[in-house]
Amino acid sequence: MGHDIGGLHHVGHVVHDLEQALERYRRMGFVLPGPAYPVVGEPPEPVGVGNTHAYFTGTFVELVTVAGAGRVPEDARLIPLRAPVERLPALQEAVRGTAANLEACLRRFEGVHILMFDSPGIDGAAARLTASGVGHGGVQAAQRPVETADGLRMEPVRWLEIDGAGPGLVPEGRVGLAENASAHAAAGHPNGAVELVESVLCVADDELDEAERRYESYVGRPASRVGVVRTFTLGDGPARVTLVGASGLDGLLPGEGAGALPGFAAYAVAVRDIAATERFLGEAGVPVRESAAGEIFVSAREALGTAIVFRQAG
Repeated sequence: MGHDIGGLHHVGHVVHDLEQALERYRRMGFVLPGPAYPVVGEPPEPVGVGNTHAYFTGTFVELVTVAGAGRVPEDARLIPLRAPVERLPALQEAVRGTAANLEACLRRFEGVHILMFDSPGIDGAAARLTASGVGHGGVQAAQRPVETADGLRMEPVRWLEIDGAGPGLVPEGRVGLAENASAHAAAGHPNGAVELVESVLCVADDELDEAERRYESYVGRPASRVGVVRTFTLGDGPARVTLVGASGLDGLLPGEGAGALPGFAAYAVAVRDIAATERFLGEAGVPVRESAAGEIFVSAREALGTAIVFRQAG
């Protein structure tokens, strides 16, 4: 029987200034379209959050900011909030709620605060979570702008968010599941990135066992253990989630320190040719370090709060 968690869907990097983040990510070799901002009124006023995505095949990295934080980038796309009159107040309230959650994340630190697992059967996953005593907001449905081979179009998306510290919030941020309705177009990233393959969560050493218990209930499978590192393998591919005690972070990513705990300390993308990626980053003036596994990464300080690991695909 297939498992209801197939891999990673996306991570969300929450930033103060989306224009600055776009410049930084594009310099690292990620292709990102102009961000989308929901707007209301005339003249249109951005509300909620603005975001854009670095698309891979079936996965992506989201850059997201709270509307009103920083300057709206020149290449931003303004998308009017449209709904039947009777539903518009509820939609606007949901948008405000999402923005409030992200503001709470930013008060902790700038960096990755969102982790969504890919679920090929989200209704079954919701039932499993409920049976396991995991609180969640139920399966939600909406439409989002997606870059496809035929251009930008609105696509349905179904998701759920796990509750913990508050509705839609666990201690490290927003964690949940999403179900892809269709494949978005993968961008040809100059750095060679082809897939999101790992998320690394750093927790206080004395909270590691509890975090492991939580994530085992989220993904429905146990972790492998090596010292203060816990690794959950997802699906049949390379995707995984790693939990590390704060005392072990430097052992994985030398020079990286634990900030606000718990917090997503890093994520990894697979690349076609790691040597070519390293050359590209060097020529772009992006400093890289070597991980304990011999991979290269851009430090959290350079990457706006969360380290980015580049890993040879395959």
